[in-house]
Amino acid sequence: MSYTALYRKFRPSGFDEVKGQDQIVTTLRNQIKTDRIGHAYLFCGTRGTGKTSVAKIMAKAVNCESPVDGSPCNQCAMCQKINSQTSMNVIEIDAASNNGVGNIRDIIDEVQYSPTEGRYKVYIIDEVHMLSTGAFNALLKTLEEPPEYVIFILATTEAHKIPITILSRCQRYNFKRITIDTIQARLRELVDKEQLEVEDKALRYIAKTADGSLRDALSLLDQCIAFYLGQALTYDKALEVLGAVDTAVYSRMFRYVAQYNAVGCLELVEEMMVSGRDLTQFINEFIWYLRNLLLIASSEQGSELVDVSSEQLVSLKEESLMLPQETLIRYIRILSELSNQIRYAVQKRILIEVALIKLCKPQMDEKQDMTTILQRLDAMEKQLENGVVHTPAQQAAAPVKAEPKEDVPKIYPKAVPEDIKELLKQWPQVIAQCGPVERIALENAKRTVGENGALVLQFADATDGGIFQQDDGKRLEELNVIVQGILGKEVEIQTRIVSEKVQEQYEDIGNIIHFDGIEIVDE
Repeated sequence: MSYTALYRKFRPSGFDEVKGQDQIVTTLRNQIKTDRIGHAYLFCGTRGTGKTSVAKIMAKAVNCESPVDGSPCNQCAMCQKINSQTSMNVIEIDAASNNGVGNIRDIIDEVQYSPTEGRYKVYIIDEVHMLSTGAFNALLKTLEEPPEYVIFILATTEAHKIPITILSRCQRYNFKRITIDTIQARLRELVDKEQLEVEDKALRYIAKTADGSLRDALSLLDQCIAFYLGQALTYDKALEVLGAVDTAVYSRMFRYVAQYNAVGCLELVEEMMVSGRDLTQFINEFIWYLRNLLLIASSEQGSELVDVSSEQLVSLKEESLMLPQETLIRYIRILSELSNQIRYAVQKRILIEVALIKLCKPQMDEKQDMTTILQRLDAMEKQLENGVVHTPAQQAAAPVKAEPKEDVPKIYPKAVPEDIKELLKQWPQVIAQCGPVERIALENAKRTVGENGALVLQFADATDGGIFQQDDGKRLEELNVIVQGILGKEVEIQTRIVSEKVQEQYEDIGNIIHFDGIEIVDE
């Protein structure tokens, strides 16, 4: 017989086996025991929290020949048929692939016929938010006044997409994320049944990685067991399979940043790249690590809100005293912006390295607020304490942006569309003369020709586009000076922040221009 995945093998068969949804289970059991069953239910919540499982259990319970305390007995003929998916009383519909008006009309025609066995016909419509507007409208009347032997159970992960007319006709139950402790206890129960040797620390890490989804936790556990088949599953092995990073790495990274050691940060990123770690997950976990430090630093009760071992808590308390709370908030802000940027970025490593350098060098932060200024002063004090001073030669070697001469302004002829195409042949030279922040933003921009020969830069990321709109458009003026110096023409540059769908409607003329082997050299 073929192997059955853990999340399917241990799907709850009764209300007693449902974990983390006690309020919902109690309410439904009371309705079944007192025969106060509604005609339409809406189960909302994130993935893997038990919506479909509870719907199937309820379908069995209302048809069970001898229910036990509102829960199905799983022994009678009706329960056996529903468990084997041979009952005509329980109809499961995937709204993602059956979302048209015709599919709903088929349901309307079917509900006119009473069940051949059992008490109720139960329609379970999964991912109901995928139904079309016409399908929702067709369902309205039947959902409001169905025959007395019909129950509708709608399940969705995106309740905000369901029309209010549907919501008002259903009893709504919100399935919450399952706690780490509850998931860990369930995993321990299942691995004991399977006679598997798994460390508690490994189970807890899997439960934390699942992010409130018991189904995800079982899938991750299945993956780890399959990789180390026949061996004991330890915490280190779970880290290896899931591509995660041990918490000691986050401690090292934080201490590098606190010491303004940019080289140490970049070397640590290199270590993770070589070991095959997921950089996106690293950034998200590092933000969570900084959050724990902020909680501990902000109040005496903060340590109670942090889910770590006692040994790690000692280290966190020590690190929480290294920097002011305002600096921790600045770190979280910068890394949160980075997390949004790297989600769809191609060069994730470069973006991460730029952000880490920005943490270590506050003078590079575009938002020069009081916290950034104070951190710059702190960095200078530490340099003086270590005997590091800036010599006149070093200051002279620092890049200085050329100021435009005001006494004799140059007058350039206005560019035409053909000039814009010529400019794009020299676009690498334009990018090379920009700063590191502007360079990354321009590489992600789509270039099109606007009206009257204007160069239009379209940004799908609001952060990239916002760079040229800050400081009263100072960066846009500097870009214009660079363009005029290279092309020798007056070019109107427009920046627009558009959705990816709108961006796809325009052809990036930069992609059809040959750059003749020009290479950008980082200075």
